Amino acid sequence: MVATGEATDDGSARPLRADAERNRRHILDVAAEVFAERGLAATLNDVAHRAGIGVGTVYRRFPDKDALVEALWERKFVVLLEVAEHAAASPTGADAVRSFVCAAAEARARDRGLVEVLARAPSDRTARQRARLHAMVDEMVVRAQREGAIRPDVVAADVPLLVVMVAAVADCARDVAPDLWRRYTELLLDGLRPGPGTTELSGPPLEPGELGSVLQRRPA
Repeated sequence: MVATGEATDDGSARPLRADAERNRRHILDVAAEVFAERGLAATLNDVAHRAGIGVGTVYRRFPDKDALVEALWERKFVVLLEVAEHAAASPTGADAVRSFVCAAAEARARDRGLVEVLARAPSDRTARQRARLHAMVDEMVVRAQREGAIRPDVVAADVPLLVVMVAAVADCARDVAPDLWRRYTELLLDGLRPGPGTTELSGPPLEPGELGSVLQRRPA
């Protein structure tokens, strides 16, 4: 876990001075903007340039990009948790799934680094939060299946990959048709519905524990 303080002579952490903490928060705010625009291909030099500070100042707060990504993890994960909590309050399971997928896809369309940051966070820090989000999405899917609104072979682990698929459209069309991803979100959501001509899905779905590994390997 990234320390939020400076080390003392005995190895314990002490709180950052007010100016140092402001500096750290400024770096995090700017990094969030830079990664949202460029994804994790952005460098600490890019962050320092946007923040108007020397790269050495960034390295004093965050020794490498992984440390900066870890520090950003919680604030980005909160976005998805809030989306899921809002969606879960929908009157039907079908509405809940639609609300979650659309809102998560919109969050990812605005933030190119969202999936990459969440996928790269250390597992020992994120297991509880990931399990919470998975349980909420699973409940939405199960509700919708009980209503007959979603095909029975869909599982919760399929849902984040739908968002990744839409994100690919958002990234490719960003400079030509920035809202094109909405069209393909609707197409994917319609594909979740059961119907007489529905094709049986090929192969098993991912296990929840496999999802992070897959997302980490996706092309930048």
